[in-house]
Parts: sequence; structure tokens; C-alpha cells
Amino acid sequence: MTQNLTADVLICGGGISGFAAAVSAARLGAKVILVERLPFVGGAAYANLVNPFMLPKLEEKDLIKGIFSEVVSKLKKQNACAHGQLFGQPHIVFDPEKLNEIMLEMLEQAEVKILFYSQVVASIMQGNSLKGVIVQSKLEETKIFALSIVDATGDGDVSFLSGADYEVGRKSDGLCQPATLMFRISAVDKNKMPSREKMNEIFSLGKQKNQIRTPRENFLWFETLKDDEIHVNSTRIQKIDGTSFSDLAKAEIEGRKQVFNLFTFLKENVPGFENSYISRIAPLVGIRESRRIIGEYILTEEDVEDGKKFDDPIAKNNYPIDIHSTNSSSTIFKKLGPGVYYEIPYRCLVPKKIDNLLVAGRAISTTHEALSSTRIMPVCMAIGQAAGIAASICAKKKILPRKLDYSLLRKELLEQNAEIR
Repeated sequence: MTQNLTADVLICGGGISGFAAAVSAARLGAKVILVERLPFVGGAAYANLVNPFMLPKLEEKDLIKGIFSEVVSKLKKQNACAHGQLFGQPHIVFDPEKLNEIMLEMLEQAEVKILFYSQVVASIMQGNSLKGVIVQSKLEETKIFALSIVDATGDGDVSFLSGADYEVGRKSDGLCQPATLMFRISAVDKNKMPSREKMNEIFSLGKQKNQIRTPRENFLWFETLKDDEIHVNSTRIQKIDGTSFSDLAKAEIEGRKQVFNLFTFLKENVPGFENSYISRIAPLVGIRESRRIIGEYILTEEDVEDGKKFDDPIAKNNYPIDIHSTNSSSTIFKKLGPGVYYEIPYRCLVPKKIDNLLVAGRAISTTHEALSSTRIMPVCMAIGQAAGIAASICAKKKILPRKLDYSLLRKELLEQNAEIR
């Protein structure tokens, strides 16, 4: 059975960026359909249990506002988030369940039509112009036609299916940043817990004795909103293609092996973990990098480090170059200079070859190195907000995204409280 649907704007992917794109487009009066393969919104923040929000800030000034600030404000009202800092980097710990609830409410208030359990399987093309997509659910196939389409799938699936050019991994060998399976440990006695420095000494000794499976060089954990709980970001699954079902299966299996191995080591060797237990494992392994769609501009590591500014900015960022090694235990964490921030240009959202399509989230046009800075969730939300606004304007005026007058986009970004020059 096949049905046809139409919309002004179609958002493919209900993660952080797709959510922001859908809300921002609908608030401009567009008829918006959001398709998501999972039965919930939130993407990395929910399905992959990515936490906390890493905050781009310049001294005390927030570099990301707009819909992200709105979400944080709603979390605060429900006592569902808390500010923190680690290694000099500010962040916000949040309750993923409350975040999911807030996102769903905002989508419903904006009158976005949501189609869960819907996987995009094909693009409907007319020459180089994307006219719609084919979505497969359990019982039926749906053709969705739209005037503007946003690819917020994370892996650039719609762009790939439409024939857009893309790159994968680093230039030298095509390897991507490793995947991570996040998990949480409860009933931890933090009064007995060693310092982070001592924890890493114990961790290193365990690695020397081949007691620890993860190839990561240290033990990375964050506080949560619960006094006796920690959030662990220390598994590392390398040489994974996030678009390959066989690689993803390997990553899920290896990720769980690393989770149970690491937890057992902590329980047996680290004070404070004697009575602890695993309280939550992310439903899905987290993918840091896969396809990067080649757009009208490719953001580079030099742009990031030099604090480059553009004529068509849609977001500001100063999060460090943060590369988890593709084939070793190391992590590169290069902070930008004092007072330095860079801008992400609108052109990074516009695929070079395909019309009627915009990209949002981590699949935008960057190099491997620049992606390590742009991939964090607040930035992805800002990118999604810009993509949704642009898509709505293009649908209303019946123009191509690459022909959009930036001044129109800028006006609406400012109206929606985005932080741009």
C-alpha cells in the first residue's frame, strides 16, 4: 500500500538538528512534516544518551541562543538541568527524559506533523532537483513531496540518496572518529571515589595489566542530576563506518562488551563502586562522524582555529577541536585562543549539486577536523534552526536554497533570537 503526502517543508530526521529545523520552519507558517525512523525525538541526546550539552561561551556570553536557549530555559523550570564545568569547558547536564518531553511538546505546539517509525529509503528526483522522498514504515510505503527538504539524518542519508557529493573520515585514510556507547552507574559512593587524577592512574594500571578492554587513554565521566550516579563516556569502538549495518552491529556488540568490562573493573578495583550497578545503557551506539556532504563552502580546521568570520553566518562557535583518535588511545583537544570564535556560513548547509535540499547537523560541509568542533549538540541545534528558517523562506518564495538572499535569512534568525553578528 502506498500513500502520498505533501508539505511546504519536509524534515528528515528528528534528532537535535531536525527538531530545531521543524520548529523554526513551522513558526514561520510553513506546513511541516517531520519523519523519524525511531519512535521518539531527541536523536543523540536520547537514543545515544549523549550528555551533557557542551557550551560554546565567550567569557560569560552564550554563543548559541535561539531554540537552544528556549529548551534550556524549559529544562531549568523543571529542575531538569544543571550547569557544570570540566577541564575548563562549561557544560549543562540534563535529564534526557525531560528533554524528550519538552522537544515533543514544542513540536506539537508548532503543529508539526510527526511520522515515527519512518525510514527514508529513496529520493524522488527531477534532474538535480529533489522533489520528495519515499519513506518505508512497517506496513506501507509513503511518498512525501515538499517544496523544501532538510536532511537532518546525521549521516546525510537523503543527500546520499539524492546523489550529492560527500566525504568520509580523514583525508589520509578515510577513517572516522570512533563510536561510543554511553552508560550510567548508580549507587556510587562519591565520598569514597578517588580524584580524577587518581582514577586515571588506576585506569592506566588496569590497561597495563590488560584488565580493560576499551582502547581509550583515560576514564572520562560526568556528573548527572543524581548525587550517587555518574555518566560514563569511556568506551571507544574504532574503525567503524556509521552507515554500514554490519559495522553498526559490530559496534553495538563491542560497545556492550566494553561497558560490562569497564564496570566490572571499576566495581572490583575502585573505592566507592563496591555497591554500584549499571543503571542505564544508551539504546544505540553514538556515531561521531560519517558522511560530510560537500556544500558551497567547506569549513576547515584553519577557519576554526583562526576564528574566521563570513558574510553569511548562521551560528557562532568556539568549542575546541576535539578529535577522538581513529586508531589509537589518544584524544586531541585543542582550545581556541582567548576571545576567539568562528562562524558557520549558510553555504555549509547547501549541497553543491542538489537543489531544494539543505543539510543540518553533523553532516554539513566541513573537513574531518572542523567537524570535531561543529558536531556538539547546541551547535547542531543552531544549524537546524537556520536550516528550518531557510527552508521555510525558500518554500514560501519558491526559490532555491542556493539562491536565497541571506538578508532574509538573517532577519528571521534575529527574530528567532539566534546569536549572529
